[in-house]
Amino acid sequence: MIADRRIRVLLAKPGLDAQHDRGYFIVGRALREAGMEVIMAGKYLTPAQIAQASIQEDVDFIGLSLLSGTPLAIVTPLLERLKEMAGENIPILLGGIIPKREVPELQKLDILGLFGPGTPTNKIVEFIRQKAGAAKE
Repeated sequence: MIADRRIRVLLAKPGLDAQHDRGYFIVGRALREAGMEVIMAGKYLTPAQIAQASIQEDVDFIGLSLLSGTPLAIVTPLLERLKEMAGENIPILLGGIIPKREVPELQKLDILGLFGPGTPTNKIVEFIRQKAGAAKE
């Protein structure tokens, strides 16, 4: 139960765009400074690797930094793999480039949060805290 411990967040940068990683590190630092336990899974990860790490680390949230402009190509197989591993209840947050045309489908997939470039880190922190609080009720 989240109420008994710090919120655990796994951050990952899937795909091949590893040059644009500033947001990944900034969000990680902000979450740590807010008292959360952050697992920086790394770059170049596949959806299967992210799912595996999330299960192994027993995380409360998965945060993905995406700049490829194709979040569905990452999220869909990630959700499938999480379901296979009984991790379909782990909420997913996306940050980065999220094309407007994919937002409705991402919402149908119950992606918890969508944060575009320039989102203040305090908004991400508060969003996670709010959702974690709702999970413990």
